[in-house]
Amino acid sequence: MPSEPDAVLFDMDGTLVDTEGLWWQAVDAVAASLGRPLSPADTPHVHGRTIEDVAAYLLPEDLPEDLPEGLPDGAAALTARLTDAFAGRLRRELPVVRGAPELLAGLAAASIPTALVSASPRSIVELVLPRLGHTFDVVMANEDTARGKPHPDPYLEAARRLGAAPGRCVAVEDSPAGVAAATAAGCRVVVVSPREGLPSLDRVCSERRADERT
Repeated sequence: MPSEPDAVLFDMDGTLVDTEGLWWQAVDAVAASLGRPLSPADTPHVHGRTIEDVAAYLLPEDLPEDLPEGLPDGAAALTARLTDAFAGRLRRELPVVRGAPELLAGLAAASIPTALVSASPRSIVELVLPRLGHTFDVVMANEDTARGKPHPDPYLEAARRLGAAPGRCVAVEDSPAGVAAATAAGCRVVVVSPREGLPSLDRVCSERRADERT
């Protein structure tokens, strides 16, 4: 296949597995226990963000002192609660996005390196990996960089570990935070949604060829 990208870098939640709804449910349950159930206005602060970012968002410094007994007293404890709530849902339900197995198999057959670049913690990534049935050359979790999405650090580090130039990589993302991170890193970005499914291998590689014509 001519003009292949040097590598294809995948987001995980909402891109390869349809877990964004499960993540929202987990965050909403924890947020409700804090007395502030989620609303649509919270979406950009929840989708595509690291668990630490969401915990910090839900637990501002000026929380009232009369919270119900037993609630976490800091962001680290709240991060653990969010992780547990999400993991519990993943163990019960883990739908793979339509087209993901075919795209991953096509990339493997074409010997195009792949990376998983997730904003989830490694414990969550390890739950999902067996369901995907694909061996990634690099697996990035949110612990692997000091800053997560929407900063470019996860994509820059994934490309570095692959020995690839970010500008010769294609990133596959679904969330605004992830798209911002990949774009800032210099990757070409294919934006997807779990409802529409993942594109074909030719579509992913044509994104690289479009870059070469500019």
